[in-house]
Amino acid sequence: MTRLSELASELSSKNAGNFHLVFDIVFEDDATYQRARRSGVFTRERIADLYGAPTDDVLDIIYFDPGHAIKISMRRLHASGDPGETDVFGAQQYPPLLGLEIP
Repeated sequence: MTRLSELASELSSKNAGNFHLVFDIVFEDDATYQRARRSGVFTRERIADLYGAPTDDVLDIIYFDPGHAIKISMRRLHASGDPGETDVFGAQQYPPLLGLEIP
């Protein structure tokens, strides 16, 4: 098992409007990307569990083969700028993904 933080060359999050987040996971080469893609760990249930969110809040998991990338979109717990929201740009939401273990 290897942590995603050790496999991904880039891992980021950002707003996709006021109510959604997008996570971009990019791999340096096709072999590493395929390992992550085929691992079976990128599921709505797993991502929802990492974020303490309902499964329905994970909207999409997209595999972009030409870019060796995985994109995940989900609803925000709080809308950007709402009271109680702590990351108006959504740029600091990726850390729960860092420890995701890839076989």
